[in-house]
Amino acid sequence: MRFKLQILWALVELKLLKRRYRSNIKELQSYRWKKFQSTLARSPFYADLSEQNEALENYPIMNKQLFMEHFDSINIHGIKKEIANEIALKAELSRVFSQMINNITVGLSSGTSGNRGLFLIDKKERAQWVACVLDRIIGFTLKKRSVAFFLRANSNLYDSVQSNVLKFEFFDLLEDLQLHISRLNLLNPSILVAQPSMLLELGREIEKGVVTIHPEKIISVAEVLYPEDKKYLEKVFGQRIHQVYQCTEGFLASTCNEGVLHFHEDFLIIEKKYLDDTKTRFHPIITDLKRCSQPIVRYELNDIIHELKDCPCGLKTMAIEKIEGRSDDLLIFENKDGIATKIYPDFFRRAIIISDESIVDYMLVQRSSTLIELYLNGDQERFNNAKNEIELLLQQYLIEGVEIKRTNIHPHEKGNKLRRISYEPN
Repeated sequence: MRFKLQILWALVELKLLKRRYRSNIKELQSYRWKKFQSTLARSPFYADLSEQNEALENYPIMNKQLFMEHFDSINIHGIKKEIANEIALKAELSRVFSQMINNITVGLSSGTSGNRGLFLIDKKERAQWVACVLDRIIGFTLKKRSVAFFLRANSNLYDSVQSNVLKFEFFDLLEDLQLHISRLNLLNPSILVAQPSMLLELGREIEKGVVTIHPEKIISVAEVLYPEDKKYLEKVFGQRIHQVYQCTEGFLASTCNEGVLHFHEDFLIIEKKYLDDTKTRFHPIITDLKRCSQPIVRYELNDIIHELKDCPCGLKTMAIEKIEGRSDDLLIFENKDGIATKIYPDFFRRAIIISDESIVDYMLVQRSSTLIELYLNGDQERFNNAKNEIELLLQQYLIEGVEIKRTNIHPHEKGNKLRRISYEPN
């Protein structure tokens, strides 16, 4: 009961503060930043900076590697990385995800890049997370509903959503979908939460009449939802596909009534590291003003974000036009003058899509500076069309001598995040 009261209080606080400061998000961020100092004072890594009352811009910029290197000194609970990693790995292998350290939830994230990340969440943070999920995603109601949650790993963080009116069922991504279908059909969830790659599998099973569910809301998580996949899924499910942008580093964004992702700037500070002269692409640098167990301060993500300037929903928080992918997915070639040339993944995605409107499944992997492997559904003519468009794209950058080889083996491994365009050297 006490935990439910914590959730209720967190939900009320979230709504009241957002409403009070809805026309001045910066003022709310300033208020939260001052309160956040008590957390930073408990972190050995940040204590001196907090004591000196340093402005946010004077804090060091973090990334995953640095964050994991300083795991022991960043977290406020004195938890050692070695012990947390051991518990998280044991849960990963046993597929039992209820283990904790002194009532602190320990989670393991593979990350889009495959690099492991550890996260710690205490009971108060769990309540705040549930409140935010209820407020931004699921909606608060006393009507009985069920949620089907497809993820690589469960967590008591997710189980915290469970209540008398909200039934939560975890479906393990690492198991074959055919093993889940009977239970899924029987549950007939009100809300379906899954990675786009799993939603695509479910969509194909719905078209075959094997999966017979009729969810009221569908939420895409954990992977980039590419426009062509979104279009297919909305056609199959007959409704808008909502999105959540969440990672080890926090619950970052969710869709508004117009289906557009907005950063949760009522408790996040987002700085932009622009990646091009036109300032159309940036890395978000995240400061999460509600994360206490592991303070997230100026954490640079390598996701490539495009900002949407005017969302028709009217929210003042920063809107996301699209998440293009990761900077690790930039493809680098040598042009005819011997100059290293970078091409953003979105250019390859568009080249493939415009080559043939019937292409619905594809993956392009750069294996070396002179070899690209391309998987796509369809016959040789469809492959040739896509190959021609990719060659035209490379020619625009004066790149020659790149072999585009067809592969019939789908490069996506079950349980890993779907990346349509990637660099994975042999």
